[in-house]
Amino acid sequence: MEKKELRALLEQVADGRLDVDTAALRLRETPFEDLGYAKLDHHRAIRQGIAEVIYGAGKTPEQILGIASAMRAHGQKTVLITRMREDAAALLRQTLPLQYDSLSHVGIVGEIPQPDGIGTIVVATGGTSDLPVAEEAAKTAEALGNRVTRLYDVGVAGIHRLFARQDDILTARVIIAIAGMEGALASVIGGLADCPVIAVPTSVGYGASFGGLSALLSMLNSCASGVSVVNIDNGYGAGYLASMINHMEGKSDGK
Repeated sequence: MEKKELRALLEQVADGRLDVDTAALRLRETPFEDLGYAKLDHHRAIRQGIAEVIYGAGKTPEQILGIASAMRAHGQKTVLITRMREDAAALLRQTLPLQYDSLSHVGIVGEIPQPDGIGTIVVATGGTSDLPVAEEAAKTAEALGNRVTRLYDVGVAGIHRLFARQDDILTARVIIAIAGMEGALASVIGGLADCPVIAVPTSVGYGASFGGLSALLSMLNSCASGVSVVNIDNGYGAGYLASMINHMEGKSDGK
């Protein structure tokens, strides 16, 4: 059950369309389900607004299938799977409506929801080599109900490419800036935008980039205000955080 469904349930009780006992029964549904190898948190969407996501790395194809099937059986319309291997995708396709992207290794079971975020999330990359991480971020954001604009290969080595898309930068509600090497793209965008910038260092670069560490440190030391940083290659974390920001409206105490 998602927050919207919970609110609708309570409104039905409030206006007399649903009796208290029936509503209580629905709310008493098991908050988690023990599959033996995983305990599914079915109430996460109620607590956090976003349902549980499957991290595919380290799980067998059969485990991923079992978890995704249980989520679907419990009414979850969209199941997001990150770091998913080809063999797992092949197995899920046999029984589930899976969309799989081999570049980002993201799988989505079910429907991609209509965007209901407040504005647009821009995903920008320094180079083409950053695309696997960028698509993980973009597809995560789309699976969570956001409009996404992609600005790929607009790094500082040819900064005019970024300036040519300045309208997208200035009208975004959240920007995800993804870059390897020295990671300068996040600082440049941070100096242009009036919205939060989520920087994602990637492990792209020559030896002295230390597998993304140089980009991580550059982004952490950015002099541009409003730039936050997630872990190396963590496109999912950036897409999730961007979605949270894009769905935030004015909140009063207790709401």
